[in-house]
Amino acid sequence: MTEQQLRGMILRALTEVAPDIDPTTIDPDADLVEQLDIDSMDFLNIIVAINEQTAIEIPERDYPKLSSLTDAIAYLAAAQTRQAARR
Repeated sequence: MTEQQLRGMILRALTEVAPDIDPTTIDPDADLVEQLDIDSMDFLNIIVAINEQTAIEIPERDYPKLSSLTDAIAYLAAAQTRQAARR
């Protein structure tokens, strides 16, 4: 996936978990939990949705690396590169 595709997929995951958010208002560099006023369970559900759509395993220790939209895109792009290198 390109970074633009990753962004779209993450935004879809966010709106699935928190349907009342407007993805156009998300500050890509702000903390998602604080910005969207979601709890840790919602954040976990977002991680699960991302995993289901990308097949990228995200260990719990890496959850903080997905705290903002920009961070999540960078993390997933790097994870895709690592997966491709293993093949």
